[in-house]
Amino acid sequence: MSTVEQVFVREPLGPRLRHEIVTIARHAEDKRAACIDALKLVQKRFRFVSDDHLVEVAALLEMTPAELDGVATFYNLIFRRPVGRHVILLCDSVACWVMGGAAACAHLCERLSVKPGETTVDGRFTLLPIVCLGHCDHAPAMMVDEDLYGDLDAARLDDILRRFR
Repeated sequence: MSTVEQVFVREPLGPRLRHEIVTIARHAEDKRAACIDALKLVQKRFRFVSDDHLVEVAALLEMTPAELDGVATFYNLIFRRPVGRHVILLCDSVACWVMGGAAACAHLCERLSVKPGETTVDGRFTLLPIVCLGHCDHAPAMMVDEDLYGDLDAARLDDILRRFR
């Protein structure tokens, strides 16, 4: 078990979260239509959707775990394995690549001592490539949690990382 996985306590959804999911499902035309919102709620609470949570949510929405996993793994912002406290989404689109995205990636990998797709040893950051952030006019770009950053170079990246230390 990795260091990141060890920091996550395996606990059930709990009554409050189960109630929120049931309420969302009740307002949907079909319970299954609430699956993405339900997965987002679980992820917001636990930072990723574990296998156990997937089974619980599937039962609440009258889906099989395989059906719900198909939805969860289709969307690249639903995390099915533990992630760090801060998720860095680094755009790897053509526009970002042309404007220095490879150098930004190399700099982040060096500073964080990770490769794309990995989490730092302390569990603080996970670095993930993403197809496009739609910030091409300020390429290269990345998001840290829900904050968007553009015009990245080594100095700007270092400044951004300092904010999250």
